[in-house]
Amino acid sequence: MKYFGSIAALLGLFIAAWLIWRDDPAAILRLLESAGGGLLLAALVHILPMLPNARDWRSLIRDAERPSFATMLKIVWIRESINGLLPVARIGGEIVSFRLLGRAGVRPATAVASLVVDMQLTLISQVVFALVAIGYVLGQAESSSAHLAGRLAWGLAAIMPVLLLFALVQHARPFERAARTLNRVTSGKVYALVGKSARIDQSIKLIWRQTGVVVRYLFIWQTLQCLGLALELWVALHVLGSNVSFATAFVLEALIQIVSSVAFVVPGGIGVQEGGFILIGGMLGIDASTCLALAGARRVRDLLFFVPGLVYWQAAERSFGVRRATAVKPGNASAK
Repeated sequence: MKYFGSIAALLGLFIAAWLIWRDDPAAILRLLESAGGGLLLAALVHILPMLPNARDWRSLIRDAERPSFATMLKIVWIRESINGLLPVARIGGEIVSFRLLGRAGVRPATAVASLVVDMQLTLISQVVFALVAIGYVLGQAESSSAHLAGRLAWGLAAIMPVLLLFALVQHARPFERAARTLNRVTSGKVYALVGKSARIDQSIKLIWRQTGVVVRYLFIWQTLQCLGLALELWVALHVLGSNVSFATAFVLEALIQIVSSVAFVVPGGIGVQEGGFILIGGMLGIDASTCLALAGARRVRDLLFFVPGLVYWQAAERSFGVRRATAVKPGNASAK
């Protein structure tokens, strides 16, 4: 399992290269060259969906411990950069986020609970948007595309019970039960872990009981985030010379998001993203060369946006700790 992420990345890279070679590499390169600086513009638009992402995640943290919006935005940037570029099966960013939240003054139980509920609500919203997108395709597409969209709809319907279970699992106190089992296996050597796990379960329940926060997360902030991602895709398509509607870009983004979430073990969705763009773009009448060029534009975005995010991560690991240490010094001095 140690090298699973790297193996998945190499396999995805092979699939992506095969898809490009199978189509027309020269035509794809010409599209990217013609876009020129427009690719930079499309990459910069990514800041728009990051804003509601930081806002909704921040709302899941209790007031007394809630970091500033600027701090949450920085952590969102770091989390996306790690999950988007490193072979960490889309969880490395959450682990780093947990550490940075702790350094920003958030208690461990609150940090874990916010991360768990954030993932739960994000998956639920992605399925909802994907179902809306499939409904649009069924209403607009030709018979062959409608048939494929119907299969996608059945696939989503099949995973709905799993998502529902994922959303309700906190009522079974999973963290506390796992800790108690581990405590029995180790003959009571990890007893302290039981209390910490119980606090995590309680924190998750408290978030879900805040109906207003959950509703705003799903129907306001997640909607704004999806619209921002669709705008990013729409700008990229236009600089590539494809005059598609914003609705088409929204449908493409909504379905790509759910495909990427299902294939979360592949770092950066390499290969999966390229194949998804060809499959879904074909249903929407976008030719394969443009779809692969669009996937290439996404990779340009990753390099321009996420590589600096990884660099900033290293600085943040030090600066977050420095701020906390500085804040503690006066207290220590007075104690002396």
